[in-house]
Amino acid sequence: MRYTQEILEELNVLCLFNLATTQEGIKVHSSADPAKIAAVSRLHERGLVTQPDGGYLTGLGHDAAVQAQDLLMILTTAPTTTS
Repeated sequence: MRYTQEILEELNVLCLFNLATTQEGIKVHSSADPAKIAAVSRLHERGLVTQPDGGYLTGLGHDAAVQAQDLLMILTTAPTTTS
């Protein structure tokens, strides 16, 4: 299985959330990139965010966002060398 462009867009949206608080959500405006609008809508259909235009993370959405942000951190951190 490979990451599709749609999945990458969804992962990018999940990386926008501030995981330090549950009191902060996101809003994707109608003037945003259509791919981002569609990604948020799909996340809502899957029960990961509370609103079709963003809102807050659900419990499942929080778990997914943690994983997405952790993966991004791992992949963007400079490799360590072992001797």
